[in-house]
Amino acid sequence: MTDATTAITIAPFDQAQILARALPYIRKFHGKTMVIKYGGNAMTDPALQKAFAEDVVLLKLVGINPVVVHGGGPQIEGLLKRLGKKGEFIQGMRVTDPETMEVVEWVLGGEVQQDIVGLINQAGGKAVGLTGRDGAMIRAQKLKMVDSADPTKEHDVGQVGDIVSVDPSVVKALQDDAFIPVVSPIGFGENNESYNINADVVAAKLATVLQAEKLMMLTNISGVLDKQGVLMTDLTAKRIDELFADGTISGGMLPKIAGALDAAKSGVNSVHIIDGRVPHVLLLEILTDQAFGTMIRSQ
Repeated sequence: MTDATTAITIAPFDQAQILARALPYIRKFHGKTMVIKYGGNAMTDPALQKAFAEDVVLLKLVGINPVVVHGGGPQIEGLLKRLGKKGEFIQGMRVTDPETMEVVEWVLGGEVQQDIVGLINQAGGKAVGLTGRDGAMIRAQKLKMVDSADPTKEHDVGQVGDIVSVDPSVVKALQDDAFIPVVSPIGFGENNESYNINADVVAAKLATVLQAEKLMMLTNISGVLDKQGVLMTDLTAKRIDELFADGTISGGMLPKIAGALDAAKSGVNSVHIIDGRVPHVLLLEILTDQAFGTMIRSQ
């Protein structure tokens, strides 16, 4: 990738050619929704943060509708550590007791969300932050986590939520008014209790109900890797089941891949797990013929 200082040396004719090559993709995706799960290094490296915000704004300006769903694991972990509390995970899910839930809400619905909103606005967009409570968007219930090795055993992971329903009305209203929604993965239950929901799961469900053209999940790796560390560029449902069974996909990748597969089976045209460490990876994935990361297909 070129940085800002070398990019200006590209001849005007070459710059025009680059823009012209993006035209078919702009035409193809004009008016379509793209749900973007934003996390990993792209959220913590200042240069990558800036590039991400610029990509999102450019997509909106050319007529594509980006919806950002963000995580915030490192930020939650950092605050818990400062409070003297150690984070605990079971099968890739954060155990969320009431005290941890307060931290999750403060970090996701406050600090992290507003940082992203500010970056997008600074880049020339109009971002609006939402949690699942806004517009009664994400209704949830307590997640029943069955042990992956012993189906008769169930883990109590506290206020971790399982999505009951998603009402995308508020997201659609914002899109229609040229805003860019930025969604924090917090839901609410029937007794108004808050639930911490895995951001990958929220992104996949939101992509499904919006019938998004693409679901893109930014990660800290080049995509889904096999046991030898080789990138797998194209995965089917059958192959994913095999990778679950032999332990190739495990830990934090479990909810990510499961959610991606559900979205692909439910009408999202394409699901991509891409490397958020690559500057402007969203533009490269959407507006060029160069494929990045792993694409997941239902068949």
